[in-house]
Amino acid sequence: MSKTWIRAKLPEFVRDMFRNFCMSCKALEQQFGSFDREGAVAFTILRDLIGQEMDKGLLWRMKDTSHHVFRNDPETPLTGQFLDWGLGYIFHETIKLKEDAYQALTYAPWFLALRGRDLPEAERVVVEELFQVLRQTEESMRREIDRIRFIMSQCRQLFPIYLARHSENALLARYLFSQNQLVREVFGADYANLVATIYGEHPERMFVLAAQSLRLGGWVDEAALAVQGALAINPNERLVLQEKKILDNWTQRMVG
Repeated sequence: MSKTWIRAKLPEFVRDMFRNFCMSCKALEQQFGSFDREGAVAFTILRDLIGQEMDKGLLWRMKDTSHHVFRNDPETPLTGQFLDWGLGYIFHETIKLKEDAYQALTYAPWFLALRGRDLPEAERVVVEELFQVLRQTEESMRREIDRIRFIMSQCRQLFPIYLARHSENALLARYLFSQNQLVREVFGADYANLVATIYGEHPERMFVLAAQSLRLGGWVDEAALAVQGALAINPNERLVLQEKKILDNWTQRMVG
């Protein structure tokens, strides 16, 4: 991909990067919750989240999109560089977690079965010593999960700061509106700060931009919902009223 093409498509790449982060956080946290409850994660799910060179998974695409954004944005601030490193770190640390999950899935049952057998003393000693390595693998998984969780929390603090530079990105606004439940789930208590940092004193701007993008894409009903969201925040704002008028005209033409 050429730098010129990537820079021309930067709004899409920024939206995709943020989308992939939100989806990755939800998928990973589901696995981490499983580990908290049961001491195990699903190897196959981690494998699919990572993917491979010719069939990249969600985490791989998140890492690559991050590189496209931050290594081709001529004004990438230090915050962006931190994000680029953090999203890549999540990918690579999950690879280690996947490998440890494979060991636990494949070999732990075998060693547990061997420990229950009446083995010669020399073999019994070897089994016990090797079983301790598997116990250390479980400890490694906990450390890997803790590190990934920490980096994800740091990314949640960094994203609002970086995305404030993209407050006019209609595709980003559309994603924030259309997938609001997921974004709220991922950011939790930090959601209000996310919107406030990006849109400042005009949170209705997110809804207006989303409405414009949805309208131009032919999603008129969804655009109307976005306009209603903007009106609920600031019913007297000129841009809100302007978008409502445009949308009303579109609707009338469609009906006519």
